[in-house]
Amino acid sequence: MQIAIIGTTASGKSDLALNIAKQTNSIILSLDSLCVYKEIDIASAKPTHAQMSSIKHFGIDVIRPDESFNVTIFFDLYKMAKKEAQLKSVPLIIVGGTSFYLKAMLSGLSDKPLVSKENQKKTTRTLRDIKNAYEYLTQTDPIMGRKIEANDRYRIEKWYEIYFETGKIPSDFLQRTKKEPLIKHLPIFEIDTDKDILQQRIAVRTKKMISNGLVDEIARLEKKYTREPNCMKAIGIKEVIDYFDGLYSLKQMEEKIIINTSKLAKRQRTFNKTQFIQPIIKKPLDKMEKAIMSELTSKSHMKQV
Repeated sequence: MQIAIIGTTASGKSDLALNIAKQTNSIILSLDSLCVYKEIDIASAKPTHAQMSSIKHFGIDVIRPDESFNVTIFFDLYKMAKKEAQLKSVPLIIVGGTSFYLKAMLSGLSDKPLVSKENQKKTTRTLRDIKNAYEYLTQTDPIMGRKIEANDRYRIEKWYEIYFETGKIPSDFLQRTKKEPLIKHLPIFEIDTDKDILQQRIAVRTKKMISNGLVDEIARLEKKYTREPNCMKAIGIKEVIDYFDGLYSLKQMEEKIIINTSKLAKRQRTFNKTQFIQPIIKKPLDKMEKAIMSELTSKSHMKQV
C-alpha cells in the first residue's frame, strides 16, 4: 500500500506524514528537491534527526550540495523505498512539495536530449528577452504554452533547449519519447490550506528558521561550496546571500523570504490543480489524518481478507 501527501510549502505535510507513519509503521519517501542535500537542514525545513531516527526515511541527505540531482535519481529512490516497504509489509508514504516528481512517476518520464553547449548558449541569448521568448513559445507550441507560466523561467529555458537541440516542437517530442509510468494507481491526498492561514504559517516558519541559525548555515554552505550549485539559488538561501551582499537588512531578508515562499506556494497550488489527471482527495489539515488513516486501515483489512 502506498499513498502520496502533497500540498503547498508550510502546509504541514511533513508533520502529518510523521504522525501517520508512527501509527502505521510506514516508510516515508521525501518528495522535496531541497531535502535531498546533505548539510542543508534549516533552509530545507527537513525533519530533525530525532524525528527520522524512529521512522525510516528515503530521499533525505542523499547527495552533497555540489552534486547534481534529477528526476531519474528520484525514481531510483522511489524504487528503493518501495522495495523496503514491500519486504517489511508496511505502507509507503510519499510526501513533499515537489509534485513534478510525483507527476513524472504517474505519467511517465520522457527522454530529454543531451543539450550541446552551443544550444545552451543560444537558449541563454534567447531568454534575455523573456517576454518575447514566452510569446514565441506559446505561438509555436500551444500545448506547452498552456502549461507554462510567463514567469516560469526554468521551464521556458528547458523548452528552448529541447527545441534548439531537436528542431522539434517539445510537446510532440516529449510525447513520442515518453516511457511507461512507474506507478499505475496512487491515492493522492492534498492538504487544502486557506491562503491567509498559509501566509501566517509561512511567516512563523521563516522566523523559526532564522532563529534556528539559517544565516550561519548559509554562510557555512557558501564558504564550503561557493554560490555556484543550483541548490544555492533556492528560496531561503538566495535571500540570505543577498543579505550578505548588503542588498537587504536582516528584517528585509526575512520579508523577502516570506514573499518568495508565498509565490512558490501559489505555483505549487496551480501545479497540483492543473497537472494531475486522476482525482485528488483535498481536505484541510485538521481532517486529513482521519481520511488517510481510513484509507490505510481499509486497504490493510482488505489485504488480510
